[in-house]
Amino acid sequence: MLHFSRDFNFKATSHHSAIMETAFKVISDEHKSGKIGYYSLTKNSLIHIDAVDKLLHTNTILSSGAITDIGIIGIGGSSLGIKAIDSLVSSKGAGTRKLHFFENSDPIDISKKLAKLQKKSTIFIVISKSGGTIETTSIFKTAIEHFDLDLEKEDKERVMVITDKGSALSEFADHYGITQFNIPDNVGGRFSVLSAVGIVPLTLAGYDTKALLDGADSFVTSFFKGEEKHILEKACFYYENSKEQSINVLFSYANSLENLTKWYVQLWGESLGKIDKFQNSVGVTPIGIIGAVDQHSFLQLLIEGPKDKTVTFISIEDFENDLKVPDISLKHIEKTDFINTKSFNTLINAQCEATKESLIQSGISVDSIVFDKINESNIGAVIIYYELLTSLVGAMLQVNTYDQPGVELGKVILYKNFQG
Repeated sequence: MLHFSRDFNFKATSHHSAIMETAFKVISDEHKSGKIGYYSLTKNSLIHIDAVDKLLHTNTILSSGAITDIGIIGIGGSSLGIKAIDSLVSSKGAGTRKLHFFENSDPIDISKKLAKLQKKSTIFIVISKSGGTIETTSIFKTAIEHFDLDLEKEDKERVMVITDKGSALSEFADHYGITQFNIPDNVGGRFSVLSAVGIVPLTLAGYDTKALLDGADSFVTSFFKGEEKHILEKACFYYENSKEQSINVLFSYANSLENLTKWYVQLWGESLGKIDKFQNSVGVTPIGIIGAVDQHSFLQLLIEGPKDKTVTFISIEDFENDLKVPDISLKHIEKTDFINTKSFNTLINAQCEATKESLIQSGISVDSIVFDKINESNIGAVIIYYELLTSLVGAMLQVNTYDQPGVELGKVILYKNFQG
């Protein structure tokens, strides 16, 4: 279960109510019309779980039991969400196969990761919605060469693709008889983690993706029934204060939450940093930091720097780990003995609460999301929560939440420069 609270001053006036009602109608219409498809993935993606279960018996390489590693070749929306969920669930020791992420064009990173894998125990999943992402295709070619993959013969079972139906990557898979899963046309990359993009690799990794989808489905159903008013209020607060408090900091109190913050940064930045219908540049800049580490770096800026930021705390109530600080007293540093015998679970959450209180006392707008514990159901809920929040703020800012013309411009220039 997720718990939500806020410490910022928001009064739902008639003006705010009108803004919230309009935004809710916009995304309700998106949902009902089928124009935007991520709202329905919580039910529609169940078919991928069944497909993977079947594949585990029909794919000769998978059914042999030799596969222990899965190479995910994708970038941005084709990797960040998977990585966020994997980091959280794997931190509890769950899963039967390890995911390895090939995301960047960094040659050292690619070489190191390939060197750690063995062909006989690895399959690859190539993910690109457009089918022509240059980082993805370049890394895939490198993997083919490194492992001497013969896609005309048995190695075709060592590769899967996830892409739009009819894309260049889809046609490649058809040509070689490679298993492919398709992303719905009405689901954008950064909103796609609950589609085949995330469900296929996470199911292959051995995670409970049914619980992941059920947790998201329960939350999105509750939202459209009008039972999650706090999301509307938070979206309205961001919209109303987007010029004065133009930065939102996600302060995540667990190392396993770090990749969730990276997923949030892409979702928020790429969806909301736009030109609105009045030709104004708008948006709320996302920043992700980790507690308690960044209490010793970024906190000074938050408290005494420009008051242009809001802060969202994400924490875990029960880490399900009873590691305690030993009852040891060390000469000259006895002042820290007050924490002896206390659990690290207690310590990190006390640090979170103290940091939050320091920001409130400094006049910073703060809200909180607390996992009672980490499990697939809770993770599904927080994924859909942030996707809904993003759509609501986009509707209020009157931008196209689902395109990314700024990103496309960079791709055009890259192709032009290489082709001379």
